[in-house]
Amino acid sequence: MKKLRDILGYVLGGLLFVLLIPAVMWFASGRPAIAHVSVLRTSVAVLMMLGGLAMSVWTIVYMRQRGKGNPMDAFGHEVAPRTQHLMTDGPYRINRNPMLNGTLLYLAGFVVLLCTWQSALVWLIFIAIMMVQVISEERRLHRDFGQEYDTYRRHTRRF
Repeated sequence: MKKLRDILGYVLGGLLFVLLIPAVMWFASGRPAIAHVSVLRTSVAVLMMLGGLAMSVWTIVYMRQRGKGNPMDAFGHEVAPRTQHLMTDGPYRINRNPMLNGTLLYLAGFVVLLCTWQSALVWLIFIAIMMVQVISEERRLHRDFGQEYDTYRRHTRRF
């Protein structure tokens, strides 16, 4: 049962960030035809999206192997198993939120692809919501890991 819940958490997270939010951007933009986007803009967008996905997947695999879980809570509700170890190396050497950075880069690629103010607005709203989430998550990490997390936080940027 626990394994099923873990898988469900990862699948739902993937669907939300990889499909649902880009779909909201596309609908909010008036469902523009993507087939007529320039090769340059498409290339830049695809590179951003692939780079963002690579960063997010690296982080997920790393936290599953090294942290034995996932640090993400959805506003105080456990979505996937919480990490048992504070991760400060691998993608977490770069900053404290590499999965979110990857997601933001991926979604920024969609903004570039769609090139509409509506998609940019959805992206900015997503950032605002995620900032609330990050602050909540930082409180939880402080509770779970105490001084170890405080030391890491002082030496590593949030983003």
